[in-house]
Amino acid sequence: MKKILVLRPAPDLLPVIKDACAPGYVVESAASQAECLGAMAATNVDFVFIDIDLLADQRNHSAKNPWKEALKPFWQANPHTEIIVTTPQDRIRDAVNAVKAGAGNYLALPINSDELKYVLDSILDSKLMQSELDYLRDSFWSDESADIIRTKSAAMKEVFDKIRMVAPTNTTVLLSGEIGTGKGVLAKLIHSHSKRRPAQFISVHCGAIPDTLIESELFGHEKGAFTGAVKRKLGKFEIARGGTIFLDEIATVTPAVQIKLLQVLQDRTFQRVGGEAPIDADARIIAATNFDLKAMCEAKEFRNDLYYRLNVFPIELPPLRDRLEDIPLLVEIFLKRLNLLYSAEIVSLHPLVLEAFQEYRWPGNIRELENLVERAFILENSDTLTPESFPAELFVGLGRAPSVAMDTSLTLAETRRRSLDLIERKYLKEVLSEQNGRIGQTASMAGITPRQLHKLMKKYDLRKENFK
Repeated sequence: MKKILVLRPAPDLLPVIKDACAPGYVVESAASQAECLGAMAATNVDFVFIDIDLLADQRNHSAKNPWKEALKPFWQANPHTEIIVTTPQDRIRDAVNAVKAGAGNYLALPINSDELKYVLDSILDSKLMQSELDYLRDSFWSDESADIIRTKSAAMKEVFDKIRMVAPTNTTVLLSGEIGTGKGVLAKLIHSHSKRRPAQFISVHCGAIPDTLIESELFGHEKGAFTGAVKRKLGKFEIARGGTIFLDEIATVTPAVQIKLLQVLQDRTFQRVGGEAPIDADARIIAATNFDLKAMCEAKEFRNDLYYRLNVFPIELPPLRDRLEDIPLLVEIFLKRLNLLYSAEIVSLHPLVLEAFQEYRWPGNIRELENLVERAFILENSDTLTPESFPAELFVGLGRAPSVAMDTSLTLAETRRRSLDLIERKYLKEVLSEQNGRIGQTASMAGITPRQLHKLMKKYDLRKENFK
């Protein structure tokens, strides 16, 4: 039995939808947005009908996409619910904008029962088709990749679709994107879903190797090839034979190395430094860069012919600021790993921290997010990562200091209590840190007895050994 929730001040719409949808649907109404969101969070709602005027009232006109901002609370309450906007004829343009922002469809008033059935059936058919497609896609991925491929971002879904297509081939892949977007992780993902997965995956950070050594590192050298070459050395390409070699920061390699890489890509052979015999290069190449290689070619800083050989199958990774919807998933993955590593049980993120994460620009992308979460994990003494465990500057964009998130469903007294608890716990952590966990000195500074301090530390799950 499918469930429909109707959010509209006037009661006239409810009987029309009930008559058109019966049987097979349960149709209920909600008088306010708060009531609607509560019902969506508490039960499985398949469709919610929202009056265009109610949706328009929720718009934040300073936002980049006001209609998307208005729809966001409904997606947060239940991401699987399809939203249908009801609109009078003179507001159809607004309804179309709402659909462009992510609503499932719109219906013009007065509602025609045939049109209503068509809209519901078309959305259900589309969801079924998408579900079947997702199943086929998911069956391709290994169990070990389950966390990596989780995403709510359309851009990242496109990235994973490209990886799914190219991974089984031997095609050269060029990953581009800002520092910290996960190019190395995706390179390993491509290798682990290729025919070469039984062989080695060799990663080379080209920018971290001195120019004088990069050629030897990649291609090896013969004994006596240069001062200090006391014996033959195998290069990364030889070690990666039968497998995959990942050339990170490819834009940093010297012109001499660029020529040798071109030979590898064209002829599938290379020579060791100081050697003459050709060696087969049986390694798939995945390269990565955070520079615009095409612009570098135009500036004569990178070889055109090498660029075209590397750019056979380009994949561009979006920065974290363009996939903010994935932050909760990423934090969940990091917490799972950290809990195993440190034998701890931190399971959630304070709402204010999540809000700050959504507003932050993330210049360091996923790597920066992971580092922030790990730092907070070490500092935190409760089962939730609270604002006090993160740098204060993270909250500057919110226009207020870290505090308890406002929840209007709570009473004023309960809101006061939660705010006081947060401030009290933060104060005690600061004083304990200053006193290196010494109970007597901390109690004296706080103006309370050691016994009172012990009770408060127990209440807030603070342990003196964590401050030594």
